[in-house]
Amino acid sequence: MFVGASWRLGRLVRPDRYPWSVKIDLPLNGRYIPCMRSQAPALLPIFRSQTQAEILALLLLHPDLEFSLSDLSRRLKAPLTSIHREVDRLAEASLVGERTVGRNRMVRANPEHPASEPLNRLLELSFGPRHVVAEEFAPIPGARGVLIFGSWAARHAGQTGAVPHDVDVLVVGEGVVRGDVYEAADRAQARLGLPVNPTIRSTSQWADPGDALSSQIRSSPTLTVVGEESADGTLAAR
Repeated sequence: MFVGASWRLGRLVRPDRYPWSVKIDLPLNGRYIPCMRSQAPALLPIFRSQTQAEILALLLLHPDLEFSLSDLSRRLKAPLTSIHREVDRLAEASLVGERTVGRNRMVRANPEHPASEPLNRLLELSFGPRHVVAEEFAPIPGARGVLIFGSWAARHAGQTGAVPHDVDVLVVGEGVVRGDVYEAADRAQARLGLPVNPTIRSTSQWADPGDALSSQIRSSPTLTVVGEESADGTLAAR
């Protein structure tokens, strides 16, 4: 390397050629800025990012619906900038269709794409539980919240491990009828092709730190798919 040389915007700057250049020291220590990398999802690491897979799953599992980018950001709890970036890539690949309504950019799945059908099955098995469980369990009377826990929730949270072969679901509420829960689990299982194992806890049991099962579930990753959980662990009424 030339004596006195420095790096500017990824290029070597030689002061003998560019005496007017401002020197910026970037240590070449093999490290990368975290925001420049997108971590592949543990559930199915063939996708470039968790957000990309979540967008595809939502769109492909609801082929008759279209969503604004703000809708996607709210539903997936992802930054709007990330949603924009991933939708741009999917649109370039023709995996999604889009149109403009006023100031809103609306997107939907493109069922005519040759990869649509196989992608739909892959996403249904991997990211599908988030959407399918929400749809089947949400109508249960008395249910204030529905959470997914166990191995599927752990992979969704980014923990590596074996591929989940079932989905564990917790229903929290008052006056919940067990038969309603089992029927919802059967419907979700039929759609997913995976066993769905439901568990029921009352709101007081879920909030009680002395409840062994609730404490065990809380000690591992969970994903709330129905209801909103506050910082103290309570679920807001729907």
